[in-house]
Amino acid sequence: MRIQIAEPEAFTTLLIKQFGKSPASPITGISTDSRECQVGDLYIALKGERSDGHQFIQQAMENGAVACLADREVPVKNRTDLFVVESPLRTLGSLAKSYRKLFQIPVIGITGSNGKTSTKELLKHIFSTRENVHATTGNFNTSIGLPLTLFQISYDHSISIIEMGANQPGDIAYLCSIAVPTLGLITNITPAHLEGFGTIAEVAKTKGALFKSLTEGTAFVNNADDLIRELEVVGERISYGITPDCDFPADIHHEKNGSITVTIDTQEIATGSHNLSFIKNVIAASAVCIHLGIDWKTFETQVQSFLSPQGRCEVKQIDNITIIDDTYNANLTSTMAAIDYLKAFSGNGRRIFVFGDMFELGGESLSHHRKVGEHCSEMNLDAVFTIGDNTRETDNAIDSNIFHKHFASKGELVSELKEWIKEGDKLLVKGSRGMSMESILEDLEAN
Repeated sequence: MRIQIAEPEAFTTLLIKQFGKSPASPITGISTDSRECQVGDLYIALKGERSDGHQFIQQAMENGAVACLADREVPVKNRTDLFVVESPLRTLGSLAKSYRKLFQIPVIGITGSNGKTSTKELLKHIFSTRENVHATTGNFNTSIGLPLTLFQISYDHSISIIEMGANQPGDIAYLCSIAVPTLGLITNITPAHLEGFGTIAEVAKTKGALFKSLTEGTAFVNNADDLIRELEVVGERISYGITPDCDFPADIHHEKNGSITVTIDTQEIATGSHNLSFIKNVIAASAVCIHLGIDWKTFETQVQSFLSPQGRCEVKQIDNITIIDDTYNANLTSTMAAIDYLKAFSGNGRRIFVFGDMFELGGESLSHHRKVGEHCSEMNLDAVFTIGDNTRETDNAIDSNIFHKHFASKGELVSELKEWIKEGDKLLVKGSRGMSMESILEDLEAN
């Protein structure tokens, strides 16, 4: 990971306060990867499961780094600044927290099991009509990525939208202590990353730390999610959801072509989307945007012009075949929603699902994969192609009246899929990030 510091002079001032001395050379960027270092960078030597960043300090310096944050002295040639601290990661977070406090702007923290990135991108798209928006890019939502994201805030920005990811208990509380959000949104709480949490109750507790951090801020509460509705809110509470009992009540209507019209607090928006997950993001965004002064007409226009991020229910055409690219990631809830999206898609043609393993589900993995197969049967899909270890369970759970087959390799899957698929078909491709399911689409597009 690497970023360019938006306000290098302000950052240098923080360094001087932290270490009692000025860096020998101006620091203009920060990198955690020695291979990505550029001239003027501060290299953060981090210890990972497989490697120790301290082994690459020399390489970082040779690539242009003018300073290094490390937990010990390291002999290197032509060494420049070496700041030795107990924990480079914690020091990075401390510097980021001090840097963030330089900016008196609204900071929206977003977490949840699904929909974080899509909701963030939607909010960014809407607020860009009147604000200079700073927002998380890519997967910079972790204990490493979030601090780097904060260093990209400039004095020109008027609002910040920060995505927060969690893989284990305590993650969100730590990220909130750094980002100091003034507003918070939890999209949903579902059985995702159970391998790191153990139970859904622990997931809720971890995500709920966002609301507990907003002592003087505003929490946007999804009243349609039982676990979120019960979370403790210490600041202002604004509720929304597909339920009448909230501040922003919403209702949805499926048009004849399969697209969804949503009514939010008596205001109707023809979204043009078939994706229920996206509609839920729209409802959440409405509460945030209207609360912060966006008018309904602007909100409606921006919702209708929004394009989903790559790999998140992105619809494209290949040789008159409709492709639903939902390859970014997968858990039980998002997969079920994607199958519903495939089934509800307008037009004739067969509904085909290509599914790869869902990771980080711990002891629930086989059960969740089995439920996906059962849902494929309930939705009466025309074909299901599976690949991976745990999707064998999915394949075994599918009714015999549906064509389904498990494959040992992507090559075999793509080869048979090309023979099977025809014009007019609707094809959904989904799996966890580690499965790289987008490579299947790349193979299809290449031929």
